[in-house]
Amino acid sequence: MDNSDSIAALTADIREFARERDWEQFHDPKSLILALVGEVGELAELLQWVPAAEAVEVFSEPARRARAGEEISDVLIYLLRLADVLGVDVGTAAVAKLGDSRMRFPTDEVEGIAPERP
Repeated sequence: MDNSDSIAALTADIREFARERDWEQFHDPKSLILALVGEVGELAELLQWVPAAEAVEVFSEPARRARAGEEISDVLIYLLRLADVLGVDVGTAAVAKLGDSRMRFPTDEVEGIAPERP
């Protein structure tokens, strides 16, 4: 099973989870985006007042790392559900986007440099 198969299987599981609970009626793009933003906010709260230099170290604590895993999972679930509702194949789209980014940011031009927004 490759990554695309894993993503497709997880997406199907999430779709089935929503269907079994009759939650599909609530899963319009706007509502899913707002839920996704809320979950990203919960993830961000874990680092809200942590100095940038300590951000990685904070998650060496098992309980905090587990909490980050929960929030990252919530973000992923809502993101995959949104993509499913919109008919976006996330695996294919991500591979294409990464290819575009490789062309846009060649290593010999940007290595070690934070890219500026156009």
